[in-house]
Amino acid sequence: MLEFDTNRKGSEPRDAATVVVLRDGDRGLEVFCVRRHARSGFLGGALVFPGGKVDPADADPGWRHRTTTLPARAEEMASERASGLALCVAACREMFEEGRLLPVEPGVTDAELDAIEAEVQAGGLLEALGRRGLSLTLGRLAPFARWVTPEAESRRFDARFYLLVKPEGQSGRHDDRETTMSLWARPADVLDKAARGEFFLAPPTSRTLELLAGARDVHGALSLAARQTLLPICPRFVPGDEKSPPFIALPGDPAHEVRECRVDGPSRYVLRDNRFVGEDANADGKGFASPDVPEVSESLDGQDVPTSKEGSG
Repeated sequence: MLEFDTNRKGSEPRDAATVVVLRDGDRGLEVFCVRRHARSGFLGGALVFPGGKVDPADADPGWRHRTTTLPARAEEMASERASGLALCVAACREMFEEGRLLPVEPGVTDAELDAIEAEVQAGGLLEALGRRGLSLTLGRLAPFARWVTPEAESRRFDARFYLLVKPEGQSGRHDDRETTMSLWARPADVLDKAARGEFFLAPPTSRTLELLAGARDVHGALSLAARQTLLPICPRFVPGDEKSPPFIALPGDPAHEVRECRVDGPSRYVLRDNRFVGEDANADGKGFASPDVPEVSESLDGQDVPTSKEGSG
C-alpha cells in the first residue's frame, strides 16, 4: 500500500488536489470518504478523500470563463508547476470522477451529474459544463493543508487539501472504477473503525480526520480551515530497528529537520500492527532513537524540504 525505501533517490512530487466534503448530520459533522480500488497504484485499498493528480487540461485557459473567483488563500498553495486555478479545477474534477460531487452554479442534481459524466467521457469536463452553461464555484473550496509524500515512497505527490460543504441536491457515491466504496461518517467514527482494522488510513487522512473530529459542525470546520498553515508538510520516513518500529516524522518532531510544528497533533505516526498510530516522541515511555538529521539544502516553493535519502520532500 505504501512502499518506503530509504535507499531510493527521491522523485519530483506530482501536483495533486484532494477535497474533504462536509455536511451536518444528526450527530454532528460528517465527512465523505471513498475506498480506493485494491489494484490502484497508490494507496490501493485505503480509505481516502476524493482526489488525484493535476492534469494538463486543468490549466486550460478556458477555465477562466467557467469558474467563479478563487478562494482567498488558493494562491498560497500554488507552485511554478500548478497555478491556484489549476489546482482548484483538479480538486473539483477528481471529486466528480471519484465521488460524483461537483460544486457548480446553477446547482445540479444527482441525475444531472450522471448526464454530465456521460458527456465528460466524450469530451472533457470543461466542454460538458460549457454546453450546459455551468461554472465551477471555486470560491466554496476552503484551503486546508498541503502534504508532500515522503521521499522514500516510490510515488510522490504534492497534495493540496480543501474543505467543501456538500453541494445541495447531491448525495455523493463511488464510481466503481477508481473507488469501490463510499460513506458519510463522523470523523471520530472513521478513526474508530481504522483503529479496529476495518480501514487503512494514510497519515494525512488520519491527521485531517483527527483535526475535524474536534469541530462540532460545518461552520466549525470552516473556521478551523482558516486557522491552518498552508506551508508544506513534508513527512520524513524513519526506518525501524531492533529497538523501535518504523515511523513517519512530521515537522516539529525531533527526527525531522524542520523544527517548527506545522500541524496540530502528535509529531509522528508509528507503524504498529500494520497501521500508522499517531504518537509524540517518547510517548510509549521507551523512547525512540532519532537518527542524525541532515541539513536542509533544497526548497519547495521557498519552503524548507529535506533531501536525505531517508527524508521526505
